[in-house]
Amino acid sequence: MASYRHLARTCVMQTIFSIEFHGQDPRETLERMLKEFAPKLTESEFAYSTLDGVVENKDDILKIITEFAPEWPIEKIAKVDRAILEIGVYEVIYSKDVPPIVAINEAVEIAKEFGDHSSPKFINGVLSNVMKKYHAELSEA
Repeated sequence: MASYRHLARTCVMQTIFSIEFHGQDPRETLERMLKEFAPKLTESEFAYSTLDGVVENKDDILKIITEFAPEWPIEKIAKVDRAILEIGVYEVIYSKDVPPIVAINEAVEIAKEFGDHSSPKFINGVLSNVMKKYHAELSEA
């Protein structure tokens, strides 16, 4: 069974994907996603704080994705993959309570569910390189 954080991340990914097309209020969209896809999720604060972090740092996150996926212009990355990467980059760099390895593993698992056959490898590569730069102590272990 998926953890509540995995389910929360999935709803955040769907929210980011949805607002990419429709431009709705992110928090209202997440609220709808949680009601529809995770009605039994009792601890939704993790989902809201993750979404808020991605939205607040979006410009920097997109620059980082561009830096670590230089062969893929940001507009050419599949929207699902980009949404997953945005959450992953946020968690690897900015989150204080999610270990980078966990963030990468979660992003890869979500990519397996929602991306195409190459999504997990692409996302793993980008996020692993982000971790190597921003958490060098982890990649030396």
